[in-house]
Amino acid sequence: MPGKEAAMQQQSLFAREDTQPLAARLRPRTLAEYVGQQHLLGPGKVLRQLIERDQISSMIFWGPPGVGKTTLARIIAHTTKSEFIDFSAVTSGIKEIRSVMQQAERNRQFGERTIVFVDEIHRFNKAQQDAFLPFVEKGSILLIGATTENPSFEINGALLSRCKVFVLQALTQEDLVTLLQRALTDPRGFGDQKVAMEPAMLEAIATFANGDARTALSTLEMVVLNGIREGDTTTVSWETLAQCTEKKSLLYDKTGEEHYNLISALHKSMRNSDPDAAVYWLARMLEAGEDPLYIARRVTRFASEDVGLADPRALEVAVAAYQACHFIGMPECSVHLTQAVVYLSLVPKSNALYLAYESAKKDALTQLAEPVPLVIRNGVTKLMRELDYGKGYQYAHNTEEKLTDMQCLPDFLLGKRYYRPTDQGQESKFKTRLEQILAWKAQQDQETP
Repeated sequence: MPGKEAAMQQQSLFAREDTQPLAARLRPRTLAEYVGQQHLLGPGKVLRQLIERDQISSMIFWGPPGVGKTTLARIIAHTTKSEFIDFSAVTSGIKEIRSVMQQAERNRQFGERTIVFVDEIHRFNKAQQDAFLPFVEKGSILLIGATTENPSFEINGALLSRCKVFVLQALTQEDLVTLLQRALTDPRGFGDQKVAMEPAMLEAIATFANGDARTALSTLEMVVLNGIREGDTTTVSWETLAQCTEKKSLLYDKTGEEHYNLISALHKSMRNSDPDAAVYWLARMLEAGEDPLYIARRVTRFASEDVGLADPRALEVAVAAYQACHFIGMPECSVHLTQAVVYLSLVPKSNALYLAYESAKKDALTQLAEPVPLVIRNGVTKLMRELDYGKGYQYAHNTEEKLTDMQCLPDFLLGKRYYRPTDQGQESKFKTRLEQILAWKAQQDQETP
């Protein structure tokens, strides 16, 4: 019966493969199949060259979910003929780390390189991250960490200094459509089936996925499996697409324009101090499946661009809303975003900070070679001091007024004004203070012979 057992085993293996989600079945195996991240993997780009030349070192992939961090790590391991160990920060502790490191060390003794991929490495505490350090230093492993959080804040400095950081970007609409088209033609996907779908449906799914490949492929799988079967053809209707996602308001936007229309409507409603309209557009976006963190980021931008110092607390409220969205997600975070949106709609408005930066940016771009005045340079060496770095510097805290008449702008921009505060809200206080400062400096100029 060995033949029968082998056949049964083979069938069971294939059965398990068929039950894998579409995103798992279509995971790219080579760089040629990989979609997106052309700024890193395009011809002649740095990461592609490192992989092709087999010159890789420990690295951190920083980017949003569903952009291919795990897949890229697997491709690197395959391309460089390295042992691949997938390690989760969610389920593993120091004991598991040491066990994996011992395995990697044994591999090294046999001349085999080991790539340890750590998903969500930011979830490790300092002690857990430190456990990797000696093995990275002596070359027992090549560490590839994946994180959705800023590694500068979430990964300890010693480990981070030994890794190259590569920023992965959310997949574009075109990237996702390419993936979806491949899923319909690849035998690992639906290539062995006849699936009838309008091309615009793929664009709608790509819009809905918002840069996340897993979401795009999972949505496609759901709509195909729930399509109407007639003979050997499965037909997907717009109604099926809407029912499977329950996100109708964005699904019918074929070009992605509505995404930008809605965020524009929210922004302009808050700017016009209309809390009712702002809450409505917020609800439209959230119920259509928009990423709450995206909305929170736009609200945070609004807090400084359109409110600024008219209400300094506006930025605090916006950032707190972002953190709340990050902590608890939808649907619970909808109320935190509502609080922020209503608050920002009702507070006094000022775009003085936005105008200040735009004006300064224009000068910065056209006067890139303008030197820093010697008086505010830091004379940290003897040579620098001999060259008059810091000569004549006046420490404002040592004066009664906490002010000096020291020149801080380059000669070319002397007297230039960028920040022009308004009379709105608390910014009026900043305006009064600035006028006092300018008046004092003008008086000093008059008294100076």
